Amino acid sequence: MIDTVDCIKNFETIAEDVKFVTNSFVRLKVLVTLLEEPRNMKEITDLTGLSYSSVSSTMHDLELKHWIYRHQNKYFLSNSTRVRIANLMELDQTIAVLDNFFNILQGHIIDMLPFESVLEFHMLHNANFIESQGVDAYRTYNFIQNCLAEAEFVKCIMPIFYEPFFDILCDMISSKGDVEIYVPQNLLNSFERKSGIETLKPFDELNSFLLIITDNVMILGLFMDNGYFDQTRILTSSHEDPIVWANNLYENLKINEF
Repeated sequence: MIDTVDCIKNFETIAEDVKFVTNSFVRLKVLVTLLEEPRNMKEITDLTGLSYSSVSSTMHDLELKHWIYRHQNKYFLSNSTRVRIANLMELDQTIAVLDNFFNILQGHIIDMLPFESVLEFHMLHNANFIESQGVDAYRTYNFIQNCLAEAEFVKCIMPIFYEPFFDILCDMISSKGDVEIYVPQNLLNSFERKSGIETLKPFDELNSFLLIITDNVMILGLFMDNGYFDQTRILTSSHEDPIVWANNLYENLKINEF
């Protein structure tokens, strides 16, 4: 677990980097050009379309601050600069994620998410937000049910009881499918009776969340501030990064909580 003070310091450092990079158009264009590969002065001026004097002055400033270095007439980004740029990209992606999925975060309990997972929110940049509305009141549940039915393996944290979900999971278990399930203590007995397995590990039903990972998709659902599960909204993706994020979250909880 990363200390909160360290995170604040890291954010302050990133904020300073944002100011340094963005307050100079020339500086920004030069760094983007060198991010692709090392280049000499002529290549940089040709690619950026900037004057030699502007580029030369900027390169001198970047060298003094150790953002770049020169070797055999070519300029390279320093390793620390690459880390800074990566942090800036992750910060930008995280802000975009928080903006895109504000509806699923606002008014919901997210305190139970491990701090490591919050720091990796940028990995959810290409996840999708699904919402049940009007006549399609069970859109989210139907989506989850279809994903479970098509899955070859399932890992899930299932804090709610919805019989069609459990029917599919029990069918997978009975057919020796690859299923790993954690359920809250208050659902343990009923699920054990229905599934016929007695090795389930329960978790505290308070401040939980829904997490489903299959061979094709990840699904995240949250509880609202009033303590009820929000069955109208889920976050889902079939892309690699969100699935990796979900697996990291699952393994973290498995090791530290369950």
